[in-house]
Amino acid sequence: MNTLIYWFRQDLRLADNPAFSHACELATTLLPVYCTPVATTTPWAFERIGAHRQYFEQTAVSALAGQLSARGSALMQIEGESVAGIVALAHDLGIDTIICEHIAAPEEDAQVQALRAAGLTVEDHWQSTLFTLDELPMAVEELPDVFSSFRRLVEKAHASPRTVIPAPTTIPALPNGVSIDSTTLQPPAPLDSRSAFPYQNQAFHGGEHAAIEHLQQYFSRGLANSYKATRNTLSAVDDSTKFSPWLARGSLSAPQIDQALKAFEAEHGANDSTYWIYFELLWRDYFRLLHLKYGRLLYRASGLKGSSEPGHNPQGFARWCRGETGEALIDAGMRELAATGYLSNRMRQIVASYLIFDLKGDWRAGAAWFEAQLVDYDVYSNQGNWLYIAGYGTDPRGGRRFNTAKQAAEHDTDGAYRTLWA
Repeated sequence: MNTLIYWFRQDLRLADNPAFSHACELATTLLPVYCTPVATTTPWAFERIGAHRQYFEQTAVSALAGQLSARGSALMQIEGESVAGIVALAHDLGIDTIICEHIAAPEEDAQVQALRAAGLTVEDHWQSTLFTLDELPMAVEELPDVFSSFRRLVEKAHASPRTVIPAPTTIPALPNGVSIDSTTLQPPAPLDSRSAFPYQNQAFHGGEHAAIEHLQQYFSRGLANSYKATRNTLSAVDDSTKFSPWLARGSLSAPQIDQALKAFEAEHGANDSTYWIYFELLWRDYFRLLHLKYGRLLYRASGLKGSSEPGHNPQGFARWCRGETGEALIDAGMRELAATGYLSNRMRQIVASYLIFDLKGDWRAGAAWFEAQLVDYDVYSNQGNWLYIAGYGTDPRGGRRFNTAKQAAEHDTDGAYRTLWA
């Protein structure tokens, strides 16, 4: 009997999950496991995972559990610290091998190293990028430190995205004697009718089925044709793709999006907007590959610069979090984030710049606040974007300071967004 544990991390899907499919091929009996994040407090004295993100992730996990159950398996959910829970479970069941996805961020990597130090064999598979590492036209160590250089190399090489694979046709049975109780979703926060990502609605729950339904309706409605023109609009469901929450939880993969995008272009033709969806997937890959190249250096106070460290403005940061800075556009954005767990990409850049450059705040505090609030929090993109804005990452211009008045004039000309979140 070859009994394995499959540890679902940020890959909460069955289709196009190479690591899970590999586990199903290897195992005679298989125990799928998910570890609920431990409630902790950040160095800035707020909860690390807020209510919006908690609920959205719960819906993704619940949907995954339902999918497994329908296929004769089940999902064991471990409450508490991941490493201790998995080690105890493996020892109790006499299992010595864990299969999971590879997450190249310090805390997530440390978890895998701790499991190995406890005597377990861990196979972690790199699978969250659009391209496999073998398909890239450079080794990770040679990754350019400017995104545009990376993009040009990939496009010149005509690199092919990873092929989408179906869900396993069969899932191995649970180990003998294992019994798994079903869990109940906690009630969500009341739906704010202004939300640009109403995750409380069934159609916007975090599971794989909702993700695929959203992907299909986005392209079937032809919204991809106008993406570049609408993506900087501040507060509407259809203004951007809204793929990011499902991508962050792994309910949807980047190759699945690329496959749907190419099918749309084959039928309707390509344009700047469809290219820009691909362009954003390249940015997502780039932030992941930077973690493979630089690892913990991305988490220093001085980031990749390794020199001066940021200061901090505790009072200004507190006002920023509450949406009480006195700057109407900034306050509108921060109130939207707190009320809904979502913020447009344009507003994320504007409010991040304001905290760093106008309030002289610590970029790490802002990154931690986004981590707590965002339903689409992704460790790679969050860290990469905050470093980029602050000038401690790979931005060749040494940071991106936004003029708030100019941004308001360009993106909220009639003041409707500021009024909406006043």
